[in-house]
Amino acid sequence: MTIKIGVPKETLEGERRVAVVPSILKQLGKLGVEVLLEQGAGVDSGFADGDYEDATLVDGADALYAQADVVLKVQPPSVEEAAKLKEGSLLIGFLAPHQSDELIKVLQQRRVTALAMELVPRISRAQSIDALSSQANIAGYKAVLMAANLSPRLFPMLTTAAGTIRPAKVVVIGAGVAGLQAIATARRLGAIVEAYDVRSATKEQCESLGARFIETGVTAEGAGGYARELTEEEKAQQARVLANHIAEADAVISTAAVPGRPAPKIIDTATVKRMKRGAVIVDLAAETGGNCELTRPGATVEHNGVLIHGPRNVPSTAAVHASEMYARNLYNLLTLLIKDGQLTLDFDDEVIRDSCLTHAGEIRHEPTRQRLQGEN
Repeated sequence: MTIKIGVPKETLEGERRVAVVPSILKQLGKLGVEVLLEQGAGVDSGFADGDYEDATLVDGADALYAQADVVLKVQPPSVEEAAKLKEGSLLIGFLAPHQSDELIKVLQQRRVTALAMELVPRISRAQSIDALSSQANIAGYKAVLMAANLSPRLFPMLTTAAGTIRPAKVVVIGAGVAGLQAIATARRLGAIVEAYDVRSATKEQCESLGARFIETGVTAEGAGGYARELTEEEKAQQARVLANHIAEADAVISTAAVPGRPAPKIIDTATVKRMKRGAVIVDLAAETGGNCELTRPGATVEHNGVLIHGPRNVPSTAAVHASEMYARNLYNLLTLLIKDGQLTLDFDDEVIRDSCLTHAGEIRHEPTRQRLQGEN
């Protein structure tokens, strides 16, 4: 029996991405599956229904969920959507395992095998599946464009008949995928760039992209390529050194995040007051509370002449390429799951095992299981 892969239209407000793009359909066909697409699913991403020549169009999400053996999504389904999934089906997408308690309970009750893209291990063989990285690349690029658009200053040095304009100074906080892309983009725009990360291993990467690395004397190497949470003493030392650099910046791109925890507060109100009028902060950590004390998710606020921009869902603003990259991540994961047209879940495979949130009525992600058991 042919496996049916369902691609519903995203329902979260402002989400423009889609889980499968037309260019991936032929590859999916080689896996021996049938793709069901809810009508209009790709329209906001720039793909008309007619572009999906090898997919079966389905009128409405309810009909799609009733048929699909595998459901591919970008954003987590609502509790109502999850209740419509076929019992024992497979769900793959961003599932917010650190906070989607009610959703997880429904997935558990319906014996859905849920693979969360946030949980894909950061190992070499999983790089092509790492959707957090593919989408963070876009966020880092767009953050610099947002800063340049909001700033009353030009980023490059310009020598004109009316005089010479000095290049802008940009400080990038956090040198993960988004931060490194922000460094590269700011340099391409001609800015002078300084960068900081608590992981000392990123210094060489920052410098290779043309940024000067800010030394604070604080290092916090963590598991899985992420930074650990700092102690209070380390936070104070970091803040003292960074404040001097931030105060001189024309734009700050902040990307620091710790999975499953509120974003660390790195830029306090006192530091913002020291910044020059017209300076801009683009806080990519806004959705988890922000790296700046004054950040308001989804809003741009002004404080003492400084603009603090807290964008939500930045990858969605580049929906065409974000969808193409995400669809490729999903396809690469599906090649581990589907063999000869049959769905095979090999939990000896580190990628599948670590990505699994729920399976066969059990919560397989240990931190999530402990959290939910603690609530009972």
